[in-house]
Amino acid sequence: MKEILLEKDYLIATAINGKSAISKAKAHKFDVILLNILLPDIDGFEVCSHFKSNQQTCDIPVIFMVAKMQKDCIIKGFRSGGDDYISTPFSKEEFLSRVNLQLTLRKTQEELIRSKELAEAATKAKTIFLSNISHEIRTPMNGIVGMVDILKRSQLTQEQLDYLDVIEVSSGNLLMIINDVLDFSKIEAGQITFEKTRFNLSDEINQVLKILQYKIAQKNLDISFKIAPDLPQQLIGDPLRLKQVLINLCDNAIKFTSEGSVHIRVEFVEIAELSVRLRFEIQDTGIGISHENQSKLFKSFSQVDSSTTRKFGGIGLGLAISKNLIQLMNGNIGIISEEGKGATFYFDCEFGVSHKTLCEDKNQEFINLVQQNKKLKILLVDDNIINQKVAKLNVQKLGHSVVTVSNGMMAIEKFISESPDAILMDIQMPEMDGIEATARIREWERQNNASNRIPIVAMTANTMKCDKELYVASGIDDYLCKPFTDRELIRLFDRIYKRLECVSNN
Repeated sequence: MKEILLEKDYLIATAINGKSAISKAKAHKFDVILLNILLPDIDGFEVCSHFKSNQQTCDIPVIFMVAKMQKDCIIKGFRSGGDDYISTPFSKEEFLSRVNLQLTLRKTQEELIRSKELAEAATKAKTIFLSNISHEIRTPMNGIVGMVDILKRSQLTQEQLDYLDVIEVSSGNLLMIINDVLDFSKIEAGQITFEKTRFNLSDEINQVLKILQYKIAQKNLDISFKIAPDLPQQLIGDPLRLKQVLINLCDNAIKFTSEGSVHIRVEFVEIAELSVRLRFEIQDTGIGISHENQSKLFKSFSQVDSSTTRKFGGIGLGLAISKNLIQLMNGNIGIISEEGKGATFYFDCEFGVSHKTLCEDKNQEFINLVQQNKKLKILLVDDNIINQKVAKLNVQKLGHSVVTVSNGMMAIEKFISESPDAILMDIQMPEMDGIEATARIREWERQNNASNRIPIVAMTANTMKCDKELYVASGIDDYLCKPFTDRELIRLFDRIYKRLECVSNN
């Protein structure tokens, strides 16, 4: 064997017993091990088992040397972890072929491991990048959206309100693009989650039309929807994800329709006592798409051709995200279209059926939340002066008092000296970030045997699942994503109030 291998310029080490083989395999990183079964101290099966159970040697291919007609030894060799065998006596050609095969497989496996490590590193880098870019974009967006909301509640002329509407719609469109990019990343990373809440389908579709009304008015299109008459009023599912798909598909229809209409239809596919499968169709009278080009749809960052992007805009993510969301909801999505004859996008998915009715109108619920909330003393921590001002004005408009600071160190000092009811904590700040500040506040509470744990809310533009898990692990109780609406803020304070009330009752 040595002579055959030396002819091919292989480097060879030898061992005359099992213990010597184990010792040498640990000391040197071999590419392949040729192992006899019969050894003077311990047999080859035991030696192989030792190799495969040791982290240093487990990935080295082991080729057993087995006498012909010893089939039971071959089976036992594979059970002990062997990768191949050579029957003795052997031919030179077979011997070299089997050795070369294991070396090739080993090299391929190492390349796959390296590729996997590089892919994981790239995914991690992309996640970090998207988390950072989300923060950097959402932070100024929070100032824009927040100030528009505050201005619209002040004394303005109709002309000024119209200007604000343009800013609001433009910022909303920009936020949709940001959300698309982040959602695509979340889908790739398997971080998309779905809620199960009761909702009214007609209300949700009306909200979709309200969001798109500015684009519809700009193009002077007719838009309508029709729901199957016997459809249960209350469904159970994720209305936000459903609206996301409907907005993407309707926005696509509006984009490629210069005149005519966009129509939404909802029909039964099947119905059971506790569930219903629905088919949604979005039909337009736009430019349509040829059968050849339909295969390019639903792919990431893809449109029919480059001129589509120049003429109609978009980044080619809406349909890809919609397809992934529908598949995650155990549904199907597709298109029926001919070039020049409009298009019909369709999808189906399953929802639970609720036989209860919503206890009160959403607007009334909103009013009740405002009226019921206790007036709280809030410690607001944010290093961005614009966002600090936006948040402070919104909190004060709800009747709460606010103490503001701009970093984690100051937050700890004010927490101790001011005894606030709750803390709205930005995460990325100089000197000391929100994570460390929260950890130190929790430590202070433990050391001082604080009877009531103060509610701390992460007020941040980071939206990745890994970010939220980090916040919870650091001791943060709740989460408010920038930019936020007044309704979201009111519901947050309602949760804080209930938390405080529960603690006081106990």
